[in-house]
Amino acid sequence: MSDDERKAAPEAPMLLNGMRLLSFCHYLQGPAAAQYLADMGADVIKVEPVGGAFERHWSGANTFVDGVSAFFVSANRNKRSLAVNLKEPRAKAVLERLIRSADVLLENYRPGVMQRLGLGYQDVAAINPGIIYASATGFGADGPARDRPGQDLLIQARSGLIAATGAAQPTGIGCAAVDQHGAALLAMGIAAAYAHKLATGKGTLIEGSLFAAGIDMQTEALSLYYSGGHGNERFDRDEHLVTWFHEAPYGVYQIADGWVAISLNPVKRIAEALDNPRLAALADLDPHAERDRIATALAEELAPLRFAEIAPAFDKAGVWCERVQSYDDLRNDPQAIHNGAFEVIPVRGGEATVVKHPLKYNGSVPPVRRLPPEVGEQTDEILVSLDFSAAEIDELKAVGAVRSSLSR
Repeated sequence: MSDDERKAAPEAPMLLNGMRLLSFCHYLQGPAAAQYLADMGADVIKVEPVGGAFERHWSGANTFVDGVSAFFVSANRNKRSLAVNLKEPRAKAVLERLIRSADVLLENYRPGVMQRLGLGYQDVAAINPGIIYASATGFGADGPARDRPGQDLLIQARSGLIAATGAAQPTGIGCAAVDQHGAALLAMGIAAAYAHKLATGKGTLIEGSLFAAGIDMQTEALSLYYSGGHGNERFDRDEHLVTWFHEAPYGVYQIADGWVAISLNPVKRIAEALDNPRLAALADLDPHAERDRIATALAEELAPLRFAEIAPAFDKAGVWCERVQSYDDLRNDPQAIHNGAFEVIPVRGGEATVVKHPLKYNGSVPPVRRLPPEVGEQTDEILVSLDFSAAEIDELKAVGAVRSSLSR
């Protein structure tokens, strides 16, 4: 899409306008799921402790923008914040009215926490029978691993993802991939349940887990592994090969000025593109059975070459490849810029760069309508919408049942 076409494109439609979602979430999976839905127009109310959710107080690489956690900023746009002390008896009236007004309740606490707070599925459904109750745990609501800590790296380990990823040694993924995938799955399930509710008036209990998300990420690999009767020895491979199941040259290779990723390509085509007799001699080998031999040879032949030499020859021959980019390269990638992948937003007295919603609707990406909120920034307006009087709101604040912050 050209710049002129982008400017002329209509604003992304508020596809979930009318949905109210209560987010009892912390860390990443739950907040990210709620953000996907908020981007699409849902009224997401972040119900958080009066001291603020965990993700406000921690950030990877100790990255804070004018005192605001960049981790929090990454998954909390387009939401409103209601700060409530769930242990204060007077907060019960707030929660009951809030639940009656909602279509969805999303939570990602450890199993049993919401029940102890009187906010389990049965409790909430008794107040609002049509509620969509989405619960995300580490391993599941029951079962032998129910109470084990569910965190991205730990799920990568237990789901086999780390073992399958490393070649020379088990290697974790360099981002919270399971959290983000789990968030997308939750958002998908909630959107489907909302469509069902609009059609039938009935709610749905949705149960997700990081463990299920970690397994789902590996649908192709696990199906191949179990269906083929393979064993752990299949994970052993030349260090350049990325997966245990693709044929050579599928992998990452060092070159004179960086690294290049080479996808599924006939060895003969690569040999012809590079005019390389050594690789040509390997062209008739079985690319899976002899993948280590092929990968080792390719790595040695590519090592002295620069990307500017490789890319034109590969492109002309139809060899699928890409330079391995750093985050600095990605920020300036022409296609990322064209797609509008990133956005700089104001955060108090500073600026933060965020990843925008990953989909376009009618040619447009949903905008940042609301900046990530301060703790309890919308408490007053939400309570007013629930028909609490000014005197009642003041009393709730006085007893510490709620917290309100000044709006920006």
